[in-house]
Amino acid sequence: MDQPEIRRDTATLRGEDVLTALGAAVAAICLTALIYYWIAPFSGLLGFGALAFASFLALYAVLLWLDGDGPSVRDRLASAVIHSLAALLLVALVFVVTFTLVRGFSALVHPNFFTEDLRLAGPLEPLTVGGGLHALVGTLQQIGLALAITIPLSLVCALFLAEMRGGFPRFVRTVVEAMTALPSIVAGLFIYATVLLVLGFDESGFAAALAISVMMMPIMVRAADVVLRLVPGSLKEASLALGASRWRTAWHVILPTSRSGLATAVILGTARGIGETSPVLLTAGYTKALNTDPFHDPQVSLPLATFMLVKSPEPTVVARGFGTAALLLLLVLLLFLLARLVGGRSAGELTARQRRARTRQSSRDVARIERRGKGNS
Repeated sequence: MDQPEIRRDTATLRGEDVLTALGAAVAAICLTALIYYWIAPFSGLLGFGALAFASFLALYAVLLWLDGDGPSVRDRLASAVIHSLAALLLVALVFVVTFTLVRGFSALVHPNFFTEDLRLAGPLEPLTVGGGLHALVGTLQQIGLALAITIPLSLVCALFLAEMRGGFPRFVRTVVEAMTALPSIVAGLFIYATVLLVLGFDESGFAAALAISVMMMPIMVRAADVVLRLVPGSLKEASLALGASRWRTAWHVILPTSRSGLATAVILGTARGIGETSPVLLTAGYTKALNTDPFHDPQVSLPLATFMLVKSPEPTVVARGFGTAALLLLLVLLLFLLARLVGGRSAGELTARQRRARTRQSSRDVARIERRGKGNS
């Protein structure tokens, strides 16, 4: 009589799995050290890590094969690869953020860094003189103008691609996909040639915002198009069957349903544009003074200020450069949190203000129905 199949629990982490992984890791490090320092004339930390990881996978697979069958070995091996890559990316992210904050900490601890520009800060001035206010204001204004340009255009274009059929939408989608790989220097040269040279505008934050918009828009359109095409067709068909126009269906059904995904599209576009340096250098120029008018005179941004400051041989200037980089990281984190708060609600979920407004509207509807009933009687 056939025995029932014993199902494997792939979601449970057993103690013997941990011991197997630790044993394979220790053996891989020892084997790699033996190869590096006794057998072959290898050198370099990167090569040591790559060889140790390959040795770990091979030894881990052998140890798993001694205690399991083929599917179990493949499952555990794939899990080890995925978790290792995730850990590697996390370590790289933590290293980049920590390194930037540590190098810029000496500048960030001074309050003047957030309230002054660099007009009076020479190369030999201490960190108590000058700051990154001019770069922070420039970044906020440039990214604000870029978002004001790209968000409505990107949403309209994404709606067009998601709802329309035919050869022209396919052509537009192909162009958008090709523009996602557009080098940033090309976008800066395009705005420089058209806006500054042909139209005669001066270097300004607005010109930089136009160049940043060219970089952000394809990312937003592509991500928003994917999100909008995931909206169930039954919702759109129900709205159209109730007599709503396609515009009201898009405004009241499609966009609210995909709110969180559209917020993610905005986040991706913002991340693409807020760190650009070369388009800003070509279109906005560079200045050490605070310029609150984005339509006239040069205006610097945080990435551009970081690029210009870290090239200096003076330690104080380099510290200011890492301080502006740390300020950019904090600004990006703040913008991402704000975007998640605005667009993170699920479809149909209302804020407290919207619930109060709906309650008031319902009360008015009830009163109107009662008055109509009394008038008919």
